[in-house]
Amino acid sequence: MRQIRFPGESPEQRRARALRERVDDLHGARQRIIEAADAERRRIERDLHDGAQQRIVSLAVTLGLIESKLDEGSELAPLVAAAREDAQAAVRELRELARGIHPAVLSDRGLAAALEALASRAPVPVEVSGVPEEPLRPAVEAAVYFVTAETLTNVAKYAEACTASIALDVDGGKLCLEISDDGVGGADAHAGSGLSGLCDRIEALSGELTVVSPPGGGTTVRAEIPL
Repeated sequence: MRQIRFPGESPEQRRARALRERVDDLHGARQRIIEAADAERRRIERDLHDGAQQRIVSLAVTLGLIESKLDEGSELAPLVAAAREDAQAAVRELRELARGIHPAVLSDRGLAAALEALASRAPVPVEVSGVPEEPLRPAVEAAVYFVTAETLTNVAKYAEACTASIALDVDGGKLCLEISDDGVGGADAHAGSGLSGLCDRIEALSGELTVVSPPGGGTTVRAEIPL
């Protein structure tokens, strides 16, 4: 690509400007990749929900109807009951899979409902506060959701905590997300906790993710994302 020359610009200044432009181009490409991936995740989740999941639900209902019409003591009853239970189990597993790909509640009901759903599934009481009333960019909401989901998973597995909190704050064009617990601390974002994989997502949005986890002092995961 041909460079534009500015009057009075030295070769060093021109190289520095070209480097900045290159970095900006790479950052923009990285963010577009994240946003495209999120859009594809939403499409796959919707296809699973509207396609395979609905078919299996319908199958489970049909098997239940067949089971109800069988004579008591029928040799087929245990087989039909087992098939119905398998279908119901498949629905549950498919819902968990779809939630991992992209949570339907985030698309359908917004960030507040999605975070409350995560909090309700946590093994300890989790307080949610400060969720913005206005919708944020889909890429930002997805980042908040997945950071929160991964952090609460780590709380359940490792923290030995009694309580946790999710706090959001919008200040000066920046969203701050803090997830804290009162557990044993000692977490390491680079030791296979799963948080290390989320740093790329946050950094692609020009944000930063930090983990503060002194031994015995609980853990705080903080993400700052420009809006």
